[in-house]
Amino acid sequence: MPDDGELAEYNPYDLMESEAARLEFYFSTLTGDAWDEPSACEGWSVKDVLAHLAGSEEYNRACLTDSVGAMFERYTSRGATDVNSFNELGVSDRRDQRPADLLDEWRRENGETRAEMRHRDGEQMPTSVGQYPVRWQAWHLASELATHADDVNVPVTHKREEDARRDWRVRFARFALAESKPEVEVQILAGGTWVRADGNEATLTDDDLIDAVNARLPADHKLKPELREKLASLG
Repeated sequence: MPDDGELAEYNPYDLMESEAARLEFYFSTLTGDAWDEPSACEGWSVKDVLAHLAGSEEYNRACLTDSVGAMFERYTSRGATDVNSFNELGVSDRRDQRPADLLDEWRRENGETRAEMRHRDGEQMPTSVGQYPVRWQAWHLASELATHADDVNVPVTHKREEDARRDWRVRFARFALAESKPEVEVQILAGGTWVRADGNEATLTDDDLIDAVNARLPADHKLKPELREKLASLG
């Protein structure tokens, strides 16, 4: 069981709210060809990322209604075999929808998810990995929203916001590593985070650790491929 003490300073439900608000405002400003611009998600446009967010709410709703198994059965019957193919089906199902309709769907469904999870704080909820703390799931969803906001270049309006986002995201990156890759050694340093796994080690800045854990490091980053693969825990 990972130690979530480093996360105690933040409320994940508030983080979900702020990241959702950033995305909603940004999407509401887009018109025309802006929706077809490529995102940082390989093969996906900005519109595809919004479709993915809307599709992901099917999973969130299944968790909240204890119907994860039934949802997976529907998707596997259509050819989904892993997370990537599951996500691709969610996007392809919505590819012909207008951006405005996608935004309405995601805004409505995500708003219900945020409200219900906040209401259930302190409880457990069914997920794809079994019963899981609602609060930790809220952290995962806040992180996903933040990552996809970066994927579509949602602007950060001021340095205080940038610093606050970096702080909570690097804390959660270390938590996610401890949770899914406990074999990775992690030590917080004054200038970043030291990591070691399978004989490879590196000291990463906060931004680089966030990118590494979310599988968003640029291809030309100097981190050894073996360590890059080991650190990729989210995204």
